[in-house]
Amino acid sequence: MTTIVLASASPARLALLRSAGLDPKVIVSGVDEEAVTAASPAALALALARAKALVVADEVTSGLVIGCDSVLELDGKAYGKPGTPEEAVARWQAMRGATGRLLTGHCVIDAATGRDSAEVAATTVRFGTPTDEEIAAYVASGEPLRVAGAFTLDGLGGWFIEGIDGDHGNVLGISLPLLRRLFAELGVAIPDLWRSA
Repeated sequence: MTTIVLASASPARLALLRSAGLDPKVIVSGVDEEAVTAASPAALALALARAKALVVADEVTSGLVIGCDSVLELDGKAYGKPGTPEEAVARWQAMRGATGRLLTGHCVIDAATGRDSAEVAATTVRFGTPTDEEIAAYVASGEPLRVAGAFTLDGLGGWFIEGIDGDHGNVLGISLPLLRRLFAELGVAIPDLWRSA
């Protein structure tokens, strides 16, 4: 059985992979996200995902290492996790009634061979119009400080999302259809990775 290693501390990514039949081992990369730069939001998401996967692939001798990183693209700029509550409030005031794209870079490395496959998934997110009071309460919950784009789809933030176009899993942090294609490029079939019941 091929070992799957998730190079991410994200509980949402882990939960999504587990619910989809995988049983990944988690090894957090420790990559300094602030030190990574790129020419576009999509390139940044991919560079971060690749950096995380490479660090962890160097620590293991075999298995498939999955690196992911998400950023929100709004008006051509990339936004990760807000650093402070004040930044989260300002971010939500800017996102209110707007449309953005949640970009998640995915990089899979076969640790035994060094071969890799990588791509970015994009999902359009249409934000609702929460009041200043709702934004303040949401930021006070602490949730938006822990996630890229300062919102969740499957938590308290879901109240303020009007809709999405594209893969909802990508907004949670990992696109299963894209991951299946990346595994296939490395010669691995998804059913072979499902844990036995």
